[in-house]
Amino acid sequence: MMKNAIFLLFLLFASRAQAQGATDIVKAADQLMQGTSSQGEMLMQIVRPKWTREIKIKSWSQRNEYSLMLITAPARDAGTGFLKREKELWNWQPTIDRVIKMPPSMMMQSWMGSDFTNDDLVRESSIVRDYTHELLGDTTMQGYDTWILELIPLEDAPVVWGAIKAYITKKDYYQLMVKYYDEDSYLINTMSMSEIKQMGNRKIPSRLEMVPAENPEQKTILIYLSMEFDVQMDSKFFSIQNMKNIRY
Repeated sequence: MMKNAIFLLFLLFASRAQAQGATDIVKAADQLMQGTSSQGEMLMQIVRPKWTREIKIKSWSQRNEYSLMLITAPARDAGTGFLKREKELWNWQPTIDRVIKMPPSMMMQSWMGSDFTNDDLVRESSIVRDYTHELLGDTTMQGYDTWILELIPLEDAPVVWGAIKAYITKKDYYQLMVKYYDEDSYLINTMSMSEIKQMGNRKIPSRLEMVPAENPEQKTILIYLSMEFDVQMDSKFFSIQNMKNIRY
């Protein structure tokens, strides 16, 4: 009886240790890609069987609470802005001189016709705060020893995915692949990350490629052209007025 009780306690502590270890891995990977703040420029390529479209973007972020994205090209979209302030999400459309408050229901929708969702770019949800984390095993990917982790959303979390499977390197915590599933465990999107480069004070994957499971012949590529992390930035920068007036 005593041996059984000790064994059950061992399993309980082992389970808690694994959960804590998985959470630490996800935190480290998230911190690497975000820092306390960041600013940079990106190029998005929306690739379809018969055409390709490019969008240039400037971005600023502070932790997971604030973000501002400004389209700088092509000319017809230049000046369009997306703002997140804590729980509020806004879109500025200069062509119609209108600011639109984005409801949570829009988070699953395509961002500017790409294979990324609004949530992927604006980051309303947090892979650290809004999910539980479990270490499933390990593998080798792009020559790196890599952990495989499963992220399951908390019951009341404001998330768009039913589950996420993340592949994170054991050294340096690079995210090399992220698979997104719906509530019925069907694979929706797969994001592959590669071309690790020095960006500011760290090395990160600089090329993100999102492919929808139902349309594998199409994809969206997001390339980091430049990125600085842990820059001095006031939360007042993330305002509707600044979104409308910031120079690009």
